[in-house]
Amino acid sequence: MTTATQTRSVIVEREIPQPLSKVWKALTQSYLISEWLMANDFDLRVGHQFKLRGEWGGVLDCEVLSFEPERSLSYAWDHDNDDPLYALKSVVTYTLTPTDTGTLLRVEQAGFRPEQKQAYGGAHAGWKQFLEKLEAVAAIGG
Repeated sequence: MTTATQTRSVIVEREIPQPLSKVWKALTQSYLISEWLMANDFDLRVGHQFKLRGEWGGVLDCEVLSFEPERSLSYAWDHDNDDPLYALKSVVTYTLTPTDTGTLLRVEQAGFRPEQKQAYGGAHAGWKQFLEKLEAVAAIGG
């Protein structure tokens, strides 16, 4: 049985020079999520189950767990894989904090088991790239 102490989290923060409203829109509008993260059928409703479809062909099973408008969003992010090193049950939480120059966006993906070193490293690099794209989307899409 896996306990919280046996898992690790990827945490990435990025200062985005846009107001909370624009960053929130990029996080919660399906067509904008497709621009910076993955193709999806997201809807901002607690309990809504949706899929993220990666360019690599993988599909993530997700469910909205909680949200507080323009403050936080959390959803399950599960990836089934026959290889236990890549099978992942995790939770992604976005936290938005206003700053003098825009918004500090903190992303935490929790649930990596100790043996999932490659998946953990891939997620760390991946989130940095996703947030770079999100910044561009928020600048034009919000």
